[in-house]
Amino acid sequence: MSESTHRVLPQQLPAHPLIHEVNTVPWLAALSSSAGRRLDLGSVPGEAWDALAGYDAVWLMGVWQRSPAGVAIALANPSLTASFEAALPGYAPSDVVGSPYCIRDYVVDDTLGGPAGLAVARQELAARGVALVLDFVPNHVAPDHPWVSEHPERLVTGTFADLRDDPGAFVEMAGRVLANGRDPYSGAWPDVVQLNAFAADLREAHVATLREIADQCDGVRCDMAMLMMNQTFARTWGSRGGPVPATDYWPRLIGAVRETHPGFCFIAEAYWDLEWELQSQGFDHCYDKRLYDRLVHESPEAVRLHLTADPGYQQGLLRFLENHDEPRAAAVFSPAQHRAVAVATLTQCGARLVHDGQLDGRRIRLPVFLGRLPDEEADAALAAFYASLLGALADPTFHSGTWQLCDRWGWPDDQRFEHVVAWCWEGATRWLVAVNLSADAAAAMVGVPWTDLRGRRVNLVDPTNDVTYERAGDDLVDGLFVELAPWAWHLLRVDVD
Repeated sequence: MSESTHRVLPQQLPAHPLIHEVNTVPWLAALSSSAGRRLDLGSVPGEAWDALAGYDAVWLMGVWQRSPAGVAIALANPSLTASFEAALPGYAPSDVVGSPYCIRDYVVDDTLGGPAGLAVARQELAARGVALVLDFVPNHVAPDHPWVSEHPERLVTGTFADLRDDPGAFVEMAGRVLANGRDPYSGAWPDVVQLNAFAADLREAHVATLREIADQCDGVRCDMAMLMMNQTFARTWGSRGGPVPATDYWPRLIGAVRETHPGFCFIAEAYWDLEWELQSQGFDHCYDKRLYDRLVHESPEAVRLHLTADPGYQQGLLRFLENHDEPRAAAVFSPAQHRAVAVATLTQCGARLVHDGQLDGRRIRLPVFLGRLPDEEADAALAAFYASLLGALADPTFHSGTWQLCDRWGWPDDQRFEHVVAWCWEGATRWLVAVNLSADAAAAMVGVPWTDLRGRRVNLVDPTNDVTYERAGDDLVDGLFVELAPWAWHLLRVDVD
């Protein structure tokens, strides 16, 4: 480890961090194109880091050594190459840099500047008060990872009969049959081999790996974290993993890393309603895919009911409108809906994720194998909206304050209130958020818990809509009347006279 790494003090994430995901290889390629010279993590211009200031953390997705064997497998896969052509018409084989989740070794790739380049990037971010998050992929490794030849006991193995009967799920390597990685609900992933979550030696090796990663950053996003839980791994692999350990995988790893790196942040990619269990095993934040799905497919009432969950549990969630696995938000939502669900997502408690390109309205989801972005024209109006929203979210209350769901109600024979979902924040300042999550006009009464506002005058300032309302404090306590056009919102800072 370089001396420069040790000079960077760990950055502590607040209770409700705002995180920016960067797809590192295409990001550097775009910066290099603009600069007219090849850039790596150690030579990124200061203005590019400045553009990320204001986030609590930056997740540099895909910095570890990628697998040449994985690249060859991807280029031979017709379904993958079809997705490459759809996203990047006329792509060249050189554009296929390999999956960042097909890891050959947990060493920063030389093409990105190696460990020294990452150390510089971490310093640049830390100088701007921004933490660094990297990837950890516990479930599988590339077929050319050193453990495949040096530590086969850490892998799930099969027989030649398995290979004969299910050649899509097993692979022969150096005279051994190894299982390809998979989850319990889908087919095998052909470019990776499966690690054995029940192997004690693997668990201790992963402790060492994670400690080395923690020397270089402030947190990790753990890919498909629920696959390593005892219950999920046993359901996926049955007896192939051997006896089920008495303890689960994550408590040992997370506890061991925090012995040497107190405050290190663990984020779980999590699905299948296992978020609470992963939180109880030590994760700070778990993906809230349910909220995303409800915003896309379900009613405002379903969203409101989702937000009635225990606030402590919700603080341990990570909300997002898109990430590298989901379609681009601009391709899913209409322009008006996009803005409403962005407000609804990014003003929640817990961690909030912004994906690189989301703010500019990119519509093409880039397969993670590709190292170059397609040409797309930025949506200036959407960018201006996001600038105003992120400007409001710079208030420390949205990062360290207290969140609460608000009551809302209507009138007999008028159900328009059901389109409205509302919540509030209290900290150094106070905010009230009300969003119409429907394509119909809405009207509702919204109440806040701030009884000290009685008898006082307040200004309700919405920086995202550039309006100010003067109201009596009693109106907020007894019920503030809000009337909202389809997909409209109020993001109101409550200033007391």
